[in-house]
Amino acid sequence: MKKGIHPEKYRFVVFKDISCDYAFLTRSTVETKDTIKWEDGNEYPLVKLEISHMSHPFYTGKMKLIDTAGRVDKFRTRYQKKETPAAK
Repeated sequence: MKKGIHPEKYRFVVFKDISCDYAFLTRSTVETKDTIKWEDGNEYPLVKLEISHMSHPFYTGKMKLIDTAGRVDKFRTRYQKKETPAAK
């Protein structure tokens, strides 16, 4: 391995999937301002994820609609069929 190319500041970080409320603790170099109290009573930095292996359709085997920031509603209102006066 080459020397000097890998990060030095690894620390324990909690990653939390906000779509299914699943969290796991691992080591990472990611910087974050949020913290969370973990099961062992210690406080760790928190990284919020929109999707993980617990909510991704490939791993779960079922389709799950994840609507972030109302994208689906915006799409439906933009492309819904308008009712014509003759159809009334």
